[in-house]
Amino acid sequence: MIENEQNKYEQALSLYNTSLNDEAISAKVEQIIRDKVAENNTPEVKKFLLSCVELTSLKTTDSEESILRLTECVNQFDEDYPALPHVATICVYPCYASIVSQSLEVEGVEVACVSGNFPSSQALLEVKTIETALAIKDGATEIDMVMSVGKFLNGDYESVCDEISEIKAVCGEHALKVILETGLLPSASAIKKASILAMYSGADYIKTSTGKESPAATPQAAYVMCQAIKEYYDKTGIRIGFKPAGGLNTVFDALVYYTIVKEVLGTEWLNNQLFRLGTSRLCNLLLSDILGTETRYF
Repeated sequence: MIENEQNKYEQALSLYNTSLNDEAISAKVEQIIRDKVAENNTPEVKKFLLSCVELTSLKTTDSEESILRLTECVNQFDEDYPALPHVATICVYPCYASIVSQSLEVEGVEVACVSGNFPSSQALLEVKTIETALAIKDGATEIDMVMSVGKFLNGDYESVCDEISEIKAVCGEHALKVILETGLLPSASAIKKASILAMYSGADYIKTSTGKESPAATPQAAYVMCQAIKEYYDKTGIRIGFKPAGGLNTVFDALVYYTIVKEVLGTEWLNNQLFRLGTSRLCNLLLSDILGTETRYF
């Protein structure tokens, strides 16, 4: 690696506070959950959270038939529940982009595809860029990629950033979400650095996890990432979106992430252009809570 190239990334990181104390962050997050979540436990907030959901199917057993059924559920939802907001996106593997894009009838729902050899990101860059280009050709309007975690942990920031920049170039005007896989990062400081490098390289959103590793999203990781987004905005004027994903198993989990975004980033981020929830199960849980009866619609 060329020394001045590495210095470029270290210089970018030096503009931010990346010396974080994990225990202090955990204590702050516990305080937010204890003192602030209850006030956001309202029907209005839950309806808003429904509008932020990226309805996700990333299973080995996915098929054209199962993805078509999922898309038809989203189409029918507007008719069955006209008073409720629709989901933000349908998120699938690239091989199903054309099925979703061709059968989706609801205006305002995006077609998101995981790309770049999801979930490991262990592939040649040429393969990652081709997969991304094909997903967009087939109708994907947003791309979720995984940061090269091994390269990041080895300090090869140049390769990490170059890959993100290359894939963003393929995306063009389409939003790119960069997954940090925070459960594999050893500390809050590492999560902060990964967040900054991803934004620096062109990410439109930063995302916690693939949902394929444990732990997936955690409130502590979310807090650090939101801090990074705020500091990046303060320095650049660019608003970057935030997406927790994986391990969103309850309505309370969603309320926790909503509260962290509200407390750290403010109400400017409380819209589904800047805040998303990646999940396969939360839709039914939110719907059941809102309707007051167990509902398995999706």
